[in-house]
Amino acid sequence: MSDSIRNLVVSVPTEQLAANLGTLPDGVEIVVWPMDAAAPRDRFDLVVPPYMSMSRVLSRLKGVEVGLVQSQSIGYDGVEAILPPGLVFANAASVHETSTAELAVGLTIAAQRRLDAFAVDTAAGRWSPVFAESLADRRVLLLGYGGVGKAIAARLSGFEAHMRAVASRAREEDGMPVHALNELPELLPDADIVIASLPGGDATRHIVDDAFLSALPDGALVVNVGRGTLVDTDALVDHVRRRRVRAALDVTDPEPLPEGHPLWGLPGVLISPHVGGASSAMRPRVARLVRTQIERLVAGESPLNVVLGG
Repeated sequence: MSDSIRNLVVSVPTEQLAANLGTLPDGVEIVVWPMDAAAPRDRFDLVVPPYMSMSRVLSRLKGVEVGLVQSQSIGYDGVEAILPPGLVFANAASVHETSTAELAVGLTIAAQRRLDAFAVDTAAGRWSPVFAESLADRRVLLLGYGGVGKAIAARLSGFEAHMRAVASRAREEDGMPVHALNELPELLPDADIVIASLPGGDATRHIVDDAFLSALPDGALVVNVGRGTLVDTDALVDHVRRRRVRAALDVTDPEPLPEGHPLWGLPGVLISPHVGGASSAMRPRVARLVRTQIERLVAGESPLNVVLGG
């Protein structure tokens, strides 16, 4: 975008995000468009869709001139199939890593120390101590070492756990040994806890399958804060029913879980309803990213985090 453009038109889905953007460069016009109806303009330099609803709203960009679509989510699997042709799409890297990592550690501790059972006991007025699993001294395998995986590692570093990571390629990064995915068969038998934060898509679909779960030691914990499709749900249900493994899931396949699904109420499973990024940390970080993108566009610089198009 040339610096000669004086009127940059930006669409945001809520009045709250518009307010959170604060003072913007001269010539920037903010239009609040929840994308629940046809576009109010025929051109936008930047469009921010509503959070967690892109599959329902991106079609409304068809026929609209759009410079950049800025998602509020990190993941973008499936977006290419529904994004109108020719549009440039950026994900929200830098927004959700902190909050998702907090939840990953929280789910891990809750499952290890049986906080879910204590919550039920609290509601029932029941005093029922248990001798639980620790996080300290456990062997934790981080399945994914991108932004979220690194944030999880940073938060686990004070818990005296033994960490290794697995990613698409082997390396050592900031002192962390990162193994390649093809090393999983050798690594899984030594993993007490697996925390998955890989993106979705065909390359990672059902990476946690029956063979993966069978290689884990008895009693291992599988935590998933990546995408539900990373896990073969039928295989997971089978292993949990046999008390081979336990699970703490922020994402599931299908999602949301329908009423009566076998994961509901299954002993050894703790579920949070895809809330990894849904915390008070999100809004200021989304605003910071959108404001940065606006400033870069005004300055004639390329936007950050472009993952499709461009």
